[in-house]
Amino acid sequence: MDEKTIRQFEDIIRSMRASAYSIQVPEQILLDLDSTLLNTYGSQDGEGFNYHYQAHGYHPLLCYDGLTGDLLRAELRDGTTYCCKDVVDFMQPLLDEYQEDYPDINLFLRGDSGFATPDLYKQCETNGVSYAIRLKANKVLYTHARHLEDEIAEATKDNMIDYVVRYGEFEYKAGKWDYPRRVIVKVEKPYNQLTNQYSFIVTNMDLSPEELILYYRNRGTMENFIKESKNGFDFASTPSKSKVVNANHLLLHTLAYNLFNCFKRLVLPESMRKMLIDTIRLKLLKVASKIIKAARYIHFKLCSSCPYKNEFYETLKNIRQMPQLE
Repeated sequence: MDEKTIRQFEDIIRSMRASAYSIQVPEQILLDLDSTLLNTYGSQDGEGFNYHYQAHGYHPLLCYDGLTGDLLRAELRDGTTYCCKDVVDFMQPLLDEYQEDYPDINLFLRGDSGFATPDLYKQCETNGVSYAIRLKANKVLYTHARHLEDEIAEATKDNMIDYVVRYGEFEYKAGKWDYPRRVIVKVEKPYNQLTNQYSFIVTNMDLSPEELILYYRNRGTMENFIKESKNGFDFASTPSKSKVVNANHLLLHTLAYNLFNCFKRLVLPESMRKMLIDTIRLKLLKVASKIIKAARYIHFKLCSSCPYKNEFYETLKNIRQMPQLE
């Protein structure tokens, strides 16, 4: 496993994506950016102490499709690397792929405050990507939201226990930005609390402030995707002292995760498509059967009382009805 095999894995993942899209073309892709920690043990190349996670390990950069759960791209990085470092270089091959191969698919991007960098905003604007990225609060942003604080104070002057929320927007230009951008703000006073909570999101989208906050809030599904990758496909495995070998392992597990995700989306019964891999393994794959070999066929004889017999047969039927891939 070396740098060459990393590129080969990336080509295979791209080819798998093309095969899945040839069967079911998405109307839009939601590029969800995030990072996570892969724990390391002992002296491994590139491992380091990550202050955000307060642990030693690698800090890979990940991009999932927030609508399907597909892991579109993954890159292993040193443990001390900050979230947004080299994110533009990481995203550009993916954006080029969609522009060249799927120009009719609308692209959207979400990211937390770790990805609040003007280089990423400019990349999205240049490549026709609609984005919503959370900003870290500062004094200037608080000043722009002061009128919402006054509205909340007025609404709670007779009852400071109730829940109150206000939305707004304004044009904002940080010191390193070339020009002002639209910022959505949400000021929320939780029930039975006296302090307000603030959310600031920079965006180039035309959604109303309420719609934009709801759109961004659904980003929580990213944590479920990462957890499924780790728990169901051993995504966090770092078995080698070599960083390059571990990078290959990361892409190997990415390939397995995406293969199963396509299987789940394209051929599983509707009732099973939201299940986790461990549940589907238990219900469909770890099923006792008797194998009978004939001259032309192999028969799998299942128990007549198998509780998921119908789902098993429906899955086989869907596989047979899939179009032939090139």
